[in-house]
Amino acid sequence: MFKVKEKIIDLGDGRTITLETGRMARQADGSVLLKMGKTMLLATVVSAIEAKEDTDFMPLSVEYKEKYASSGRFPGGFLKREARPSDYEILISRLVDRALRPLFPDDFHAETFVTISLISADMDIIPDAMAGLAASAALAISDIPFNGPMSEVRVARINNKFVVNPTATQLKEADIDLIVGATYDNILMVEGEMKEVSESEMLEALKIAHDTIKIHCKAQMEFAQEAGTTVKREYCHEENDEDLRKKVWDETYTKCYQAAKTSTADKHKRIITFEAIITEFLSQYTEENPVNEKLVKKYYHDVLKEASRRLVLDDNIRLDGRKPDEIRPIMCEIDPLPATHGSALFTRGETQSLTTVTLGTKLDEKIIDDVLNKGKEKFTLHYNFPPFATGEAKPARGTSRREIGHGNLAHRALKNMMPSDDENPYAIRVVSDILESNGSSSMATVCAGTLALMDAGIKLRKPVSGIAMGLITDKETKKYAILSDILGDEDHLGDMDFKVTGTRDGITAAQMDIKVEGLSFEILTKALDQAKAGRLHILDIMSQVIAEPRPELKPHAPRIEMLSIPKELIGALIGPGGKVIQEIQRVTGATIIVEEIDGHGDVNIFGENAEIITAALDWVKKIVTVPEIGQVYKGKVKTIVQFGAFVEILPNKDGLLHISEIEWRKIDKVEDVLKEGQEVEVKIIDIDPKTGKIKLSRKELLPRPPRPEPEKRNPEQNQNK
Repeated sequence: MFKVKEKIIDLGDGRTITLETGRMARQADGSVLLKMGKTMLLATVVSAIEAKEDTDFMPLSVEYKEKYASSGRFPGGFLKREARPSDYEILISRLVDRALRPLFPDDFHAETFVTISLISADMDIIPDAMAGLAASAALAISDIPFNGPMSEVRVARINNKFVVNPTATQLKEADIDLIVGATYDNILMVEGEMKEVSESEMLEALKIAHDTIKIHCKAQMEFAQEAGTTVKREYCHEENDEDLRKKVWDETYTKCYQAAKTSTADKHKRIITFEAIITEFLSQYTEENPVNEKLVKKYYHDVLKEASRRLVLDDNIRLDGRKPDEIRPIMCEIDPLPATHGSALFTRGETQSLTTVTLGTKLDEKIIDDVLNKGKEKFTLHYNFPPFATGEAKPARGTSRREIGHGNLAHRALKNMMPSDDENPYAIRVVSDILESNGSSSMATVCAGTLALMDAGIKLRKPVSGIAMGLITDKETKKYAILSDILGDEDHLGDMDFKVTGTRDGITAAQMDIKVEGLSFEILTKALDQAKAGRLHILDIMSQVIAEPRPELKPHAPRIEMLSIPKELIGALIGPGGKVIQEIQRVTGATIIVEEIDGHGDVNIFGENAEIITAALDWVKKIVTVPEIGQVYKGKVKTIVQFGAFVEILPNKDGLLHISEIEWRKIDKVEDVLKEGQEVEVKIIDIDPKTGKIKLSRKELLPRPPRPEPEKRNPEQNQNK
């Protein structure tokens, strides 16, 4: 019934990856089951036969999905079923999409769907880096036109040794964590984080990753041959008019080149100038002499792209008049929003980020409930890109995949520079709202995030900045130009988008998408060196505004006090049904969180001001304090009895003040000195080791009265006797 084909990829370290087809999802255009240990990924691809009318782009959809059953778990939520994709699933979908998309033919416009499902999960085998291999293998054995194969791998440096596709346990010790996507010949995509590594160390990681990817690609080629699916379908998704193409080029190229050469830094003015050229060209056509306007605009786009690229390669001038390594003017401002816990406004050219920092308690930490990852995240970063940032008149419809991806990059850039848990008790949320954009908005988020965190008084280890690099190449002449701080147009018209973040001492994160074949490591080396110079330039400007974190939090920022208590006292602090801790919070207004960690109680007290913190802290200390002989307390008389009084020295902890210990003089009635509810200072003079009963004394804290002197007799009286 099944015609199963398998291909085993030997990773050279005792591990293998198996690609299988012919057993599952046979009605898809291509399906592959990838197996490594107990982990299984099922990748399917389906493409429409014809393109939709008026489609002139590649409508590719990539979905990475994790099934909770794969790890023997129930989904959370009321419905107990998989719902909207998690951020992690979206990020993996983007990684695969970015590597696959450049490999489809430019004239292929049929809707294509790639679905990768995690159907069996080994908790120590990370599936994300294998999703690209599974998707590419499914395309390789299908009849869908595809200029692959490609693959993705994770490369990490652990204890100064590079490891390809490390386990989850190994990855915790890594100082380099990169996912690299590539064909046999070219690197396509890079994404990852590092702990202040050098440019040369990052390049070494890329080379090691590419060597492994070549093995994957060769195996896929052989797999397709063995499966007998090397013939691709024929298609025709474009209609062209070569005479019209030539006419558009002949009549607009020179005008376009001159307009590009004399254009300004204002994006909207440039757009108006370029639109005027095509409007003038179309004006020669009438209803009696019509033209395919859609084709004209398509050819004009190619003209504009070539003119802009030639301007850089031939005249060393960019669209906004800058030199290739020149960075746009930068303006930094801290504390523009005085009511927030920290804020910054970072503007670079026509890109602007307004970023805020909010401090919270452990209750505010992000809860992670993914299939393979459960826990909490203390530091979160969110990136928002509203339509008005680019002057678009359209509504904002939820968080886009792009926003999640850009926020993740900025988060990775900053997270390794955040203070340790011992140094920082707060949950921290950074939010970057992009107010205007013309390229590099994620890098503006990194810079604004650094400024806002320092403004909030968070003890960042080192400031971080980021820069987006671009590339223009000419295959025929081998000329190329590396561009610093690229515009949105340069991202669209160029051959590379390479974002690099870091401190003065090294790289903390990187993201790269390459659209051209044959990008050499020599060019990458120069791009990284130029990025470093730009990164340092930006840090210099930022340091003029704020060089180090504020020494104190803002006056209105909440405070947290932490203390550790014996494990056996956790119950006393919480009380029956939470009665005690709820009472402390109600009376003082503080928030108190108690957790058992490593055999002791970890107590966090969170309040809006010092007065609240002090009141709650004093109360907690009284509850968890262990009474000792010799300690003095200010207690309250709870009950008076014939032989003394019971005094509450600590919450729910009484001691007996015997009538003989109230004063130095003899007292007939306790009520002659004390009344119920009266506050009185007492000292512990004894604790019964068996019962724990406490004996108190008040008189030991009072001055001892002098002893009466014996009577002296008169000498005359003695003589008379």
